[in-house]
Amino acid sequence: MMAFSRGPVFLLLLLYLLQMSDTSLVRLNENGYEDIIIAIDPAVPEDTTIIESIKEMVTKASTYLFEATEKRFFFKNVSILIPESWKDSPQYRRPKQESYKHADIKVAPPTLEGRDEPYTRQFTQCEEKAEYIHFTPDFVLGRKQDEYGDSGKVLVHEWAHLRWGVFDEYNEDQPFYSASSKKIEATRCSTGITGMNRVYACQGGSCATRRCRTNSTTKLYEKDCQFFPDKVQSEKASIMFMQSIDSVTEFCKKENHNREAPTLHNEKCNYRSTWEVISMSEDFTNSIPMETPPAPPFFSLLRISERIVCLVLDVSGSMSTYDRLNRMNQAAKYFLSQIIENKSWVGMVHFSSQATIMHELIQITSDIERNKLLQTLPTKANGGTSICSGIKAAFQVFKNGEYQTDGTEILLLSDGEDSTAKVCIDEVKDSGAIVHFIALGPSADLAVTNMSILTGGNHKLATDEAQNNGLIDAFGALASENADITQKSLQLESKGAILNNSLWLNDTVVIDSTVGKDTFFLITWSKQAPAIYLRDPKGAQMTNFTMDSASKMAYLSIPGTAQVGIWTYNLEAKQNSEILTITVTSRAANSSVPPITVNAKVNTDTNTFPSPMIVYAEVLQGYTPIIGAHVTATIESNSGKTEELVLLDNGAGADAFKDDGVYSRFFTAYSVNGRYSLKVRADGGTNSARRSLRHPSSRAAYVPGWVVDGEIQGNPPRPETTEATQPVLEDFSRTASGGAFVMSNVPGDLSRDLYPPNRITDLQATLDGEEISLMWTAPGDDYDVGRVQQYIIRTSKNITDLRDNFNNSLRVDTTNLTPQDANSKETFAFKPGNITEENALYIYIAIESVDKSSLSSGPSNIAQVALFTPQAEPDPDESPRSSGVSVSTIVLSVLGAVVLVCIIVGTTICILKNKRSSSAAITKF
Repeated sequence: MMAFSRGPVFLLLLLYLLQMSDTSLVRLNENGYEDIIIAIDPAVPEDTTIIESIKEMVTKASTYLFEATEKRFFFKNVSILIPESWKDSPQYRRPKQESYKHADIKVAPPTLEGRDEPYTRQFTQCEEKAEYIHFTPDFVLGRKQDEYGDSGKVLVHEWAHLRWGVFDEYNEDQPFYSASSKKIEATRCSTGITGMNRVYACQGGSCATRRCRTNSTTKLYEKDCQFFPDKVQSEKASIMFMQSIDSVTEFCKKENHNREAPTLHNEKCNYRSTWEVISMSEDFTNSIPMETPPAPPFFSLLRISERIVCLVLDVSGSMSTYDRLNRMNQAAKYFLSQIIENKSWVGMVHFSSQATIMHELIQITSDIERNKLLQTLPTKANGGTSICSGIKAAFQVFKNGEYQTDGTEILLLSDGEDSTAKVCIDEVKDSGAIVHFIALGPSADLAVTNMSILTGGNHKLATDEAQNNGLIDAFGALASENADITQKSLQLESKGAILNNSLWLNDTVVIDSTVGKDTFFLITWSKQAPAIYLRDPKGAQMTNFTMDSASKMAYLSIPGTAQVGIWTYNLEAKQNSEILTITVTSRAANSSVPPITVNAKVNTDTNTFPSPMIVYAEVLQGYTPIIGAHVTATIESNSGKTEELVLLDNGAGADAFKDDGVYSRFFTAYSVNGRYSLKVRADGGTNSARRSLRHPSSRAAYVPGWVVDGEIQGNPPRPETTEATQPVLEDFSRTASGGAFVMSNVPGDLSRDLYPPNRITDLQATLDGEEISLMWTAPGDDYDVGRVQQYIIRTSKNITDLRDNFNNSLRVDTTNLTPQDANSKETFAFKPGNITEENALYIYIAIESVDKSSLSSGPSNIAQVALFTPQAEPDPDESPRSSGVSVSTIVLSVLGAVVLVCIIVGTTICILKNKRSSSAAITKF
C-alpha cells in the first residue's frame, strides 16, 4: 500500500477546510451572499404560489438588508429546493450539492398547529452561526403580516440570528423591567420606540382595554399586560426588537443600545449592542460599503428527483485484516437491504490499485434488485489503494447510466492511505457529485475528508472495535437527505459487546407508536452464530431469523407494523471473547404523523488541544422539541477507546437554552490525535419526556396590536397551549451517528489540569427584604465535570465597572458557601452592605468559580436587582384612596436658581425650593 507523508502544509490545509465545513453552503462574495438554499419541506402540499412568494420575500429582504447594514450586504443568488412530490416543470433543474441538510431556510409545517411564528433554530453562543430559519407556508404566503410584519423585514431579523449569532431584544418572559428612570419600562431596544402598556382582552366579539396593574410581588406589571407600539414612529432601531414597525430600518448601535433591559441579547452577548456584534463578524471584516445598490437576487429552481448512488468499496490488501472485509459486507448488506430508498438508482465499484465496475446503475423497485447488488459484494481483498481510480469508475457508472454527475452520490469506504488521492480533488469538486466518506480504521486517508467537505457530503469514522458497531452505524446514517422523514429508516437500537465472563447480551428495545413500519432486527457475530431469543411485547417469541453464516449475520423483518411496546432480546454467545452486535431500525407508522427523531453534531469538525468540544443532540417530533429525555453521547477515538457523556437540556454550561430539545455537554476526554466519532442515544417516557409547548427562542416578535390615534387596534391573540394538555410521552428509544471530528496537538502526558470550570450563564438575583438571593447551576472542576473549589461573588453600582473591572469590584463574603457537584442547583443569600437607594438605583452581581488548580471560569452573566419600587403609569380613572393623597397635577416652574413646585390636591401646596440647598418653604393657597 502506498505511503502518504502528512507534512505541516497539508495538515494546515486540512484543518482549514475542516473549519470551513458547516451545514450551510453560504459564502460571501463581494458583499453578496451566494449559494443560499431555501428548501420546501416534502410535507408541504404543492402550491407553486409559495415559490413566487419566496422570490418576492427574498428580493424585498435583500434591499432591506443592504440598507440595514449600511450598504454592506445583500442576497446575490438563491436556490429554491422543490419536493419530488411536486409536478415537474421545464424551468426546474436537478440539484447538485444542494440538499435539505444544507438548507438555510426551511418552509415547513409549524411546530404546533396554528403556531406560524417565524424563528431561527439557534442553540449556540453569541457570534456563532445558527442552524436554519423556519418559515411556515402561511407566513411565506403573507397571511401573517398583521402579526409579524412584512416577510422581507422578518427575513432580515432571522438572518441576523442565523448568520451573525445575535439574539432578540425583547423578552416575553420578562416583558417589563425597572428602569433607572424609576419607571416600569417595556423590554426593548431602543427606548425611543413609543407605545402604551395595556391589558387588552377580547371575548364574544368585543374587546376591552384597561391600564396595567402592578404585581405586589414583582413590583412590575401584571402577567396580562402587553406593550402596544405606536403605529407611527420616528425611531429607526431596532430590527432585533420589532422589525415590523415601519420606521425601524437599523440595528441598535452602541449609542442607542438599551443595556438596562433584560433582553436575551444583553445576556448572551455581554451587553454589547447588536451592531457591535455584527461588526465583529468575519463577514463585516471582509467587506467594505458599496457605492451603488446591488442587482436583485438570482433564483435557481431545483426539484428533488430520484436518488443516484454508487458504492465505491476498498478491496485493497489491508481490508483482509481485522475482519474488515466481512464487516464492510455486513454494513453494505444492511444499507442495500434496509437503508437505501425504493426508486433509487444504485451501482457498485470495487477498487484496490485499480477499479472495477461490479454493477451498473439499477433502480431499486423490489428485493430482486437489492439481491442482485448484494451478490456483487467483494469476497477477497488484495493489492494497493487508488481512491481516485474508484471515484473515476463511479463517474463512468453514472455516465453509462446516461446521467450527469450533478447531484449524484458516491458512498466511499476506505481503510488506507493514498498519496495520489489529492490529485482528483478538483475534479470531484467540479463534478457536482456528493462524496460520503467512511473511514475504516486508524490509517484511512485524511485527504479524502476534503472531498467530503468540499462536496457537502458526510464523513464518518468506524474503528476496528467491532463491538462499537461503528461501521453499521455509519452506513445506516446515509439515508437520503431529501426524503420525507416519514419515509426514512430510523435507528432504534445499536449495541454491541465482547462477551467473556458472561455469554449473554440481554436488553430491551422500545417500539413507540410513531414508528413500527418495516421494523428490522440485525445481529452480527465474529466467530459463531449465537442463540437468538426475541420476544414481542406480548411475550411471543420470534423464530424466523434469516441466518447468513457466510457474512456472520442474522436478520428479521417484522411484517406490517410492529407491535407497540417493549421488545426483549437475549443473545447467547457460543464461544468466549465473542463479539455480538444488534441493530434495530424502523420507519414511521403513519405518513401523517412525524416520528420522534434524534440528530447529533459537534460545534466544530476540527479542534486543537486543549480546547473543549461541545456535543449537541436534538430530540424532535417533526419540528416540535422533546424535553425531559435521557440522552447519552458515546465518543470513540480512532484507537477504539470510548467515553460516555450524559447530555443536558438545563440552559447552563454548554447548553444555551433550557428546555428547547437540544441536549448539550462539553467534551475534554481526549486520548490521541486524529479522528473521533460521535453516537447519541435518546430514551424517553417513564414520566419524563414531553413535547415542548414553549415558543421557540430567536424569533420575530409577535405584534399584539398597534396604537393608532391613541386607540389600540388589536391583532388576533396568538395561539397558546397549556402544559397540562401535553401528557408525558410513551416510552421511546433512538440512536444516531453524529459524524466525526479531528483533534490535533494532544500531548502524551494528560495529567496536567488544563481545564477551568465552565462560565456560569444562568445567574439570577432577587431582592428579598434586606437580602439578595442568588441562584445558579453549579459548574465543574473541568468545565461541567467535578466540583469547583470556591465561588467569588462581586457587586457594583455600575454595570460597566462590574463587566470590565470584575476583580476590582466589591467582593461578597462567601465563607459559608460550599460548592456542590456540577449541574446541581446552587443558592446563596447576602446583605448588600451600605448600598442604598440614595447612592444606587441597581445592584449588579456576577460570580466567578475557581477550581483546585486556581483556574478560573471568568465572570458569569450579570444579574441585577432594583433598590426601588418603580412607578406605574398613573390611572386618572381610579378614585382617590381615603388613606392617601391622590396627586392630580404637578406644576413645575423654574425661576433662576429657585424652583416653585405646586401640587394641587384639594388645597394647593407650593414648595419654594432653592436649587443649591436642601431647604424648602411650604405655602398653602
